Amino acid sequence: MTESRTLPPEALDAWAASLREHFGLAPDDLPVALILDLARDVAQGVARPAAPFSAFVAGLVAGRAGGTPADVEAAVAAISELAKKWDA
Repeated sequence: MTESRTLPPEALDAWAASLREHFGLAPDDLPVALILDLARDVAQGVARPAAPFSAFVAGLVAGRAGGTPADVEAAVAAISELAKKWDA
C-alpha cells in the first residue's frame, strides 16, 4: 500500500467532527490544536512513540480530575512540561 497516512488539516477537522458527532462531544471537548501541540512536545522531548501514549494519559488524568476543558488543559500542560524537561 503506497497511500499516505498523513491528514491534511481539513481531513483532521472532518475526523474531529465525526468523533464529536459519534460520541456526543462539544467542540471544547476536543481541543485539536492543544493535543497536537502535546504530541509535538512529547515527540521532540521524549520520543515519537511516546506521543500517542502521552495523549491517552492526558485524557485519563483529565477524566479522573473531572473532565472539564480546564482539566484537559492542566493535564496537557503538565505532560508537556515533563516532556520539555525529559532527560532519559
